[in-house]
Amino acid sequence: MERGQGRSYRPASERRDEVLDAAIALFAEHGTETSLRTIAESLGLSHAALRYHFPSRDELLVEVYRAHEASSPPGPQDASAVESMEDSAVRNRGVPGLVELYATLTTDALREERHPVPHAFIKERFARVRRNLAHQVREDQAAGRVDPDIDPEDAAALIAAASDGLQLQWLIDPDAVDVHRALTVLERMFPSRGGASARPESPAGGA
Repeated sequence: MERGQGRSYRPASERRDEVLDAAIALFAEHGTETSLRTIAESLGLSHAALRYHFPSRDELLVEVYRAHEASSPPGPQDASAVESMEDSAVRNRGVPGLVELYATLTTDALREERHPVPHAFIKERFARVRRNLAHQVREDQAAGRVDPDIDPEDAAALIAAASDGLQLQWLIDPDAVDVHRALTVLERMFPSRGGASARPESPAGGA
């Protein structure tokens, strides 16, 4: 609609989505060095206007990563637990800035008093990831592919930890870490379901 001197105003939700799209693109390219001021300037907004939509940097970081995950294509339906982690690594290979963002969120989550928003987001995300992985392990146990004596929840925590640890190593020294080869070791306990996911030679780490 039009107000005042003919200036066009869009709904706040549209402007918020525009801010989020710009932030995702900037974080994907530049990682966590991207400032709120840089995002605002890229959209021709004031810093105060940006903070109207995202009151804190933590809230913006969480929403950027949440939107990144929501926009990612779903993994193969018949993937094993380890294959799911590999599929995630494949998707993240082209966006190291967002992998860095995830690592930053997990680090901030350790300091709940200073970063309650990332703490709540990462805690919920870990619970969801473990729940999904444990479900896949149970399916493979029922099919006779995985040792039935392995506890699914413990297995899920181990696989998630391996993925995150490999992600950090890849960020620090990409040429020294072959995520696919490392995850293949875990596939001895949680075997492939027949090549359900892509198998690049050296995908980036990613949770």
